[in-house]
Amino acid sequence: MADPWMLQLLAAVAAVIGFGWLALAMDTHWEQAHGARPQSPQRVRVMRSLGGVALAGSLLLCLQADHASMAVLVWLMLLAAAVLAVAMTLSWRPTWLRFLWP
Repeated sequence: MADPWMLQLLAAVAAVIGFGWLALAMDTHWEQAHGARPQSPQRVRVMRSLGGVALAGSLLLCLQADHASMAVLVWLMLLAAAVLAVAMTLSWRPTWLRFLWP
């Protein structure tokens, strides 16, 4: 069995990436990160889908790391921290989100 700390770290990374993709699926945040380069509706759908899958994967990793009641609590706290990290990145250095979708 994998180390629970490593699973939780991977869950946190997956949550940040998932929220980053969900943010980049919005036109305003896409322009902040990529400039005037337009995005296609297909790319928006793909990023939204990948964001949802990443958040679901984050939950599954938390469930593997701990029992269900504690895993859900940790996952919710990870979601709050991840969305805060993405929001701060968008307000401070939005071009850093280019690494999620070059």
